[in-house]
Amino acid sequence: MPLQVSDYTWQQTKTSVFISVPLRGVSVRDADVFCTENYLKVNFPPFLFEVFLCAPIDDENSKAKIGNDTIIFTLYKKEVAMWETLSLSGVDKEMMQRIREKSILQAQERAKEATEAKAAARREDQKYALNVMMQIALFSFEFSFCFLLQGECRHNFSPKTRFNDKNLEIEEEERKKIEDMKENERMKATKELEAWKECQRKAEEQKRIHREEKFCEQEKQIEDERKKLKHKSHTRISASRNLATKGRNSENIFLEKLKENSIPAPRSVGSIKINFTPRVFPTALRESQVAEEEEWLHKQAEARRALNTDIPELSDLKEEEKNPEWLKDKGNKLFATENYLAAINAYNLAIRLNNKIPLLYLNRAACHLKLKNLHKAIEDSSKALELLTPPVADNANGRMKAHIRRGTAFCQLELYVEGLQDYEAALKIDPSNEIVQNDAEKIRNIIQGTELKS
Repeated sequence: MPLQVSDYTWQQTKTSVFISVPLRGVSVRDADVFCTENYLKVNFPPFLFEVFLCAPIDDENSKAKIGNDTIIFTLYKKEVAMWETLSLSGVDKEMMQRIREKSILQAQERAKEATEAKAAARREDQKYALNVMMQIALFSFEFSFCFLLQGECRHNFSPKTRFNDKNLEIEEEERKKIEDMKENERMKATKELEAWKECQRKAEEQKRIHREEKFCEQEKQIEDERKKLKHKSHTRISASRNLATKGRNSENIFLEKLKENSIPAPRSVGSIKINFTPRVFPTALRESQVAEEEEWLHKQAEARRALNTDIPELSDLKEEEKNPEWLKDKGNKLFATENYLAAINAYNLAIRLNNKIPLLYLNRAACHLKLKNLHKAIEDSSKALELLTPPVADNANGRMKAHIRRGTAFCQLELYVEGLQDYEAALKIDPSNEIVQNDAEKIRNIIQGTELKS
């Protein structure tokens, strides 16, 4: 469920409204703005800002400017007046849903009208261009025809004579030439079309023949496989029969030898049952710390039962969103996408639900380290170490991470002695970790003054 943004600011004049909404470190390309005359929404996951305006606005001329982690809206009022409030008061969930659906329908109708207007304009442009081209072609044809007639007239007339019947013959010849050219072009196009149809027919025939040949090959392969299977089954049956006869012969020989040598019967087969002590931890019972392990399991069970579901902010959440484990997984996904602020919000809500889970503090410390909130990273790592007691094999990985993250925060604060203590504590848990060994050696060199601070 998205988190509602409430720390926005707004100002107004008699003709305009100015709203400033913080983006909270979210990328600009992830912000989605939707506006109608009575409804304004900005969706930038995991946050959501929406307002149901108390009076209509001119949404076509209104503007939005995004920059410096802020969205600034300039909304122009349809009626010149001062608003008492920005949003409607006394709006329940049903009314909000109706306003949202009405706004979406209005936006869809406007988009449809705009699309139809663009299509109509495009059709008018095409129609106009076609008319212009036809007029140009007609004019050029008439001009060429007149030019030919004028040339023939100049060739056959003397200055002192008039048009005679020969001019009519020339015109008739020209018409015949044009008709012949049209007929030739038509016949040529018809031949090309017939040739194309013939090629298509031949291609279809070849495809059909190819499919039939392929089908016949598949049938032959299936028949061959059936014959092979039958042959294999016959050979197996004959082999089993031979083995059976050989086995009977060998049994007879073996019995005869036993009788001859009078070998005693083999001993009877027995079985020994071994019972192991059930263990939750992978270590053997003689190497374990039973009291500490039982205490750790008891604390884990108490942490799973300690749910605080009486928080007022949780009334609108779904049942799955009230689960700390679900919120922890959500925070881990946001951390993987480098959305550290949203991950911290998810961990915060999970901690409010259950403050006995050490991994929540440990993961939130990693987010604070990424955002350079070093003191908060130290606090969360220390709280995780408090909850990761007593020290057993099941929580060794978590304790090592807590020491490393707290030591990293100390080193970034230039408290190298404290940082080295945490790294040495991590090495006691996992002495074979080469990365931790190298980092601890660098801290020692910095403390001894043999390496410059980077």
